[in-house]
Amino acid sequence: FFFSIYFSTQLIGTQETIQDAKTSKEIGILLNPLETGFESGKSNYLSFPSETRIYNLCNEDGEFGRQIIKVSQKNFGEWSETNINSGFSNKYIFSDEFTEGEEFYIFSKQFSMPFKVTDLIFITSSNEEYCFVDSPDEIKEEILFLNQKNLLAENCSEKSIEVCFSGSCEIKVNLATNQVFKKGEAISFEGDALMYAAIFSEEEIYECQVKRLMKRLNNLAILYNDKSKFILKKGCESNLNLLGLATLAENLQSSKVIRSVSSIAEEVGRENDLGECKLW
Repeated sequence: FFFSIYFSTQLIGTQETIQDAKTSKEIGILLNPLETGFESGKSNYLSFPSETRIYNLCNEDGEFGRQIIKVSQKNFGEWSETNINSGFSNKYIFSDEFTEGEEFYIFSKQFSMPFKVTDLIFITSSNEEYCFVDSPDEIKEEILFLNQKNLLAENCSEKSIEVCFSGSCEIKVNLATNQVFKKGEAISFEGDALMYAAIFSEEEIYECQVKRLMKRLNNLAILYNDKSKFILKKGCESNLNLLGLATLAENLQSSKVIRSVSSIAEEVGRENDLGECKLW
């Protein structure tokens, strides 16, 4: 009888581990349309039959780093435990360390510097409600356009996590200095995509993902520089400081100095727009 219970328990545990690993992989696959077919800034959701925790793990090692997803589901009042996870080199998810619930909202934003680098994905639980207080018109319009039930641009409730652009609240955005203040920390950003990333994610995850984004930016800048050499052979000159951009991106150690990368990216973008031979 004892061995029957023991082996039954082991079997259930093994099945839970397999299911968690399978779910992690499926989440990564389900996020693919956000990076390809979906309009940037469009919202979607994930639904599970039981309470689920989606763990967001980031590893910056290697050429592109890794986005790691791990899932734990609640069965018989207990959370399943697994060391099996799914990793992706081409995904950039911003969220808390783990997000918990049965329904999750996701949306994406394109990150460019100055060319498109990738799409950032934001995951929040339906259990959490964010209210954007006194936000600029363009941000308010985007929140309303997303039509995401847990993101509000007006009529905040008592349970709302307030995101304000003036005054004092739980998450404060300063558009003059490009900083988000939360949990006593100041997180630097450039552009709307990274602003949302700083709002919705843990600082440690944010910093890791920004470094991964800079790795990707570095590689893309080198590719565009190679393209400029190719079109030069066709008699089309494009004298952009892409290697300078690549070097700054490669050496970035913290989001606090991301402005230096953004400044040279803006300059490169302007020169590309004015040039006769555009690289992108």
